[in-house]
Amino acid sequence: MDVRSLVDHIPSLRRYARALTGDAWSADDLVQDTLERACSKWRLWIVGTDLRAWLFTLMHNLFASQLRRARPRSTVDVDEVAHELRSVEGHHDQAIDLQRCLLLLPEDQRAVLLLVALEDLSYAQVAKVLAIPVGTVMSRLSRARVRLQDLMEGAPPSMTSKSGLRRLK
Repeated sequence: MDVRSLVDHIPSLRRYARALTGDAWSADDLVQDTLERACSKWRLWIVGTDLRAWLFTLMHNLFASQLRRARPRSTVDVDEVAHELRSVEGHHDQAIDLQRCLLLLPEDQRAVLLLVALEDLSYAQVAKVLAIPVGTVMSRLSRARVRLQDLMEGAPPSMTSKSGLRRLK
């Protein structure tokens, strides 16, 4: 792997990290950690395979690990204080609302939606990045689209469409 091919993927890594974390500082840290991991583990990448998918896999795994290790922190629910926030009318509001709604999606659905819609990865590439079957990618993407549409139309997060699926052990 040459450095130039790694550098070419930084903009898409930053875009995906920003969408995952919802915060520019955290996104930059995640990209930095991903690049450090890629440099330290470069021998694990197989020449001729998709470098972009490998980098996204590293980033996804790092993000998932960070979520597991993160201590619960005090947060403010934007919906609870919405009446206290002043808004400037314009298209920027819709972008902020989309960002808020994306962050309300479950992490597994958000990851699939962002990789397909934002990063334009194929279902097979997303399946490889997330280490899940292609059918699961399609199912999560469908649920994410429905739920995102519900959220954008103003449905409360707890009232959005829920699938009849449940996890059995």
